[in-house]
Amino acid sequence: MKQDAIEMYIGSDQIRIRQPDKERAKSMVESAKINARIAKAVPLYDDSATLIFREIYESVRQLGDAKWWLLGYEPRNHEVCMEILKDSNIKERLMLNHLSRFKRIRNDANYRGFKVKATQAKEIIDFWDKCSNEIAKEMFNN
Repeated sequence: MKQDAIEMYIGSDQIRIRQPDKERAKSMVESAKINARIAKAVPLYDDSATLIFREIYESVRQLGDAKWWLLGYEPRNHEVCMEILKDSNIKERLMLNHLSRFKRIRNDANYRGFKVKATQAKEIIDFWDKCSNEIAKEMFNN
């Protein structure tokens, strides 16, 4: 993440300066993996799609949290957690473009009562399956 973006996030209280915390980051990644595994075990159909989408979204967000903690910052909202993931240098980099859309879908479900479609839940599951391990690996190999 570019330093000017980090400074803007600090100035707008979207992140706070903290000590880098590798153990916290590892714990968040493990929690995200467990949560996603359990969510993926729920049979996917129209009535379960919102639950599955929200939980996988939360796991993706935790990856962003972990990245911030490794850099020495505490994230204060979902937006910055998703933004930092967009900087990931992964093979499926184009899939990172879906993050903003996933955030909108999640917000629509949580705050506007919209029902997530099974196809949308399948999309975020696909994102998780193709990107999460590589994002986590990138975090701890640098």
